[in-house]
Formats: sequence, C-alpha cells, structure tokens
Amino acid sequence: MNKDLRIVFVLFPRITQLDFTGPHEVLWRAPDARCVLASSAGGRIQADGGLAFDTVPIADVDGCELLLVPGGYGTLDAMADAHLLAQMRRLAAGARHVVSVCTGSLLLGAAGLLRGHRAACHWAWRELLAAYPEVTPDAARIVHDGRVWSGGGVTAGIDVALAVLADVAGAEYAQSVQLAIEYAPAPPFDAGRPESAPAGVRQRMQQRLQAMGADRRAAVQRAAAALAAAG
Repeated sequence: MNKDLRIVFVLFPRITQLDFTGPHEVLWRAPDARCVLASSAGGRIQADGGLAFDTVPIADVDGCELLLVPGGYGTLDAMADAHLLAQMRRLAAGARHVVSVCTGSLLLGAAGLLRGHRAACHWAWRELLAAYPEVTPDAARIVHDGRVWSGGGVTAGIDVALAVLADVAGAEYAQSVQLAIEYAPAPPFDAGRPESAPAGVRQRMQQRLQAMGADRRAAVQRAAAALAAAG
C-alpha cells in the first residue's frame, strides 16, 4: 500500500459532479488517502445541477500520486485554459496514476497527457480523441494503458476508481470498499449504452447532442493544433 496517497481532483466550472463525486466516494477510502480539490484559480466551483465545491489554486499543490480529471459541459473552456493545462502537466509528471472520467479524457488530451495511449470517453465524443497526436479512442468502459486510466461516461467513474483502488491497495481492499458503498448496479432499463438503448431513445439523444458537436469538434481541433505547434 502507498503511504500518504495524495489525490488531486482537477475541477472547473460546469463539471458533471458525478464524474468527480463518484470516484471521490471510492478513493477517499484508500489507505492514507489525502484528497485535494483544485482548480485553475481556486475558489468555489459550480457544477452542473447546482452543487458547488471549494477548491485551492492548482498552482499551490506541490505534487500528487494520483491525478483525476472529470468531464462536463465546462470541458471546452477548460481545454482553452493554458494555465490549467500547464499545471496538469506539472502534476502528472510526478504522478503514478493519471485518471480521467467521461470527457475528462479530452482535457487530458489537450494537455498532451494521452500521447501514445488508448483512452475511453463518453460514447458521444469518444472519436474526438483521435484528433490528438498518437491517441487511440477505446470503447471499453475502463481503459488502463500504462499509468493512464480512463473511464467512459459519467457513471464509469465509479468503476475506474475501483480499478485504480485495486491497483493501489489490492483487489480485496477494493472489493471491501465496493461492498461498503453497496455498489451493485441494477438499473431498471438496459439503455446505458447506445448499442443497447431503444432506437427511438438513442436517436433523440443523438439529436440533442448534435447541437453541441460542432463546438466540441472545433475545441478539440484547436487543442490538437496547439499540441502540434508545441512539438
């Protein structure tokens, strides 16, 4: 087990709170865990849905063993925050585990932290990862490639956090945490993936998401171009 497991959650305005709070509920239980909520400038960060979280300036965090980046509607603005991206690179340089949930992988990609890796993302935006140099989109719910771990959309954050916890503290310990939080998903519908959702549900959701597609593609292309220009 790791001693003094420093875990930094990178937050930004309009995060999807479950991308962060799901993994937090798992990882704060790791042996000797010390969780820090950090953002670009510090202060209170408002998530989608109305919840708010107090954070410290990410530049004030001296290091971590585990860096976790959630996603959300604010990902696009975060991808354009050069200070945030630079601080993520700094912290990732000394981290043993670099983790993303949902569209947090787009933010890892913008920081250049996915180069040479496979990564998961929300199903609607997964293929955007291919715009980044040497990044391979992966449709799995949990993707582990070297020190990089990524989860698919939103609820996959709990799954990837349990997988990371098993790597940190052992499978039996991770299973004890799973039992403690009674994580035994049994949803009333088999509609959590586009492959299994009813056609009408899938089509309506794709239509809703299509309105955001152009902005997201443009943001990823800008971030990819900036990476290419930086070498």
